[in-house]
Amino acid sequence: MYCIIVYDVSVERVSKVCHFLRQYLNWIQNSVFEGELTESELARIEHKLKDLIDLNTDSVIIYKVSFKEIIQKKHIGIVKNETSTII
Repeated sequence: MYCIIVYDVSVERVSKVCHFLRQYLNWIQNSVFEGELTESELARIEHKLKDLIDLNTDSVIIYKVSFKEIIQKKHIGIVKNETSTII
């Protein structure tokens, strides 16, 4: 499935969350990641994010889409990071 993860966390946790998500997804711009995930990868991400963030003050939103093709994405201004399937 294709996922978009958006987060708003305290400054002291931003780099930890960012580094963790880079293991699984493409960094799009500040606090936004997207890419293909398996169900097990998504479960691991959700579990680890619960450990990394403060559940009382931080926020993470996960959008799950069955097919990437149904998302219409339009950039206005600079593109901070191109998505790539090259590892």
